[in-house]
Amino acid sequence: MSQLTEARIEADRRLPIVRVTRDFGATPAQLLRAHTDPGLFVRWVGPDALTTRIDHWDARTGGSWRYVSVDGDTEHWFHGCFHEVGPARLVQTFTYEGAPEGVALETMWFEELGGGRTRLHTQSLVDSFEARDAILRSGMEVGIAEGYAKLERMLDDGTV
Repeated sequence: MSQLTEARIEADRRLPIVRVTRDFGATPAQLLRAHTDPGLFVRWVGPDALTTRIDHWDARTGGSWRYVSVDGDTEHWFHGCFHEVGPARLVQTFTYEGAPEGVALETMWFEELGGGRTRLHTQSLVDSFEARDAILRSGMEVGIAEGYAKLERMLDDGTV
C-alpha cells in the first residue's frame, strides 16, 4: 500500500459526497484527539492565513461545537453536532453559517497501517450535487493541505 502524504480529495460521481484521505505518522488515538481536543484543533485546522477560536465545544456523543475562522476583519462561523465520538470513528454534522441551509454529514475513520502510521478517511455527504461542487470550488484543498501539514508537524514534535 502506497503512502498518502498529501491529501487525496475525491468527488463521488453517483452521490453528493466528498472524500478526503491522508496518511499520518500517528496512532488512531492521536488523530481522534487532534479532532476532538479544542486546544489542539484550533492550532491546526484550516489555512495558514486564518486563526480559529472556539465558541462552544462539547466533543462527546450528543455534544455540539461552534467555532470561527478569522481572516483579518472577516469571520467565517461554523457549527455542528457530534453524533458519534469513538476510538475508531467520529460522526458529526457541519454547517457553514454563511450558507445555513446546507448541512453536511461528516464521517471520519482511522485505518491503522502499521509502523506507527494511520490513514485518515473523511466523507462529507451534502444534500445536492450543487452543494458538493460549491464545496469543491471553495478552495477547500488549500485549507486541507495547510491544516494537515500543521497537524503533521504537531504529531512530529509530540504536541499531539
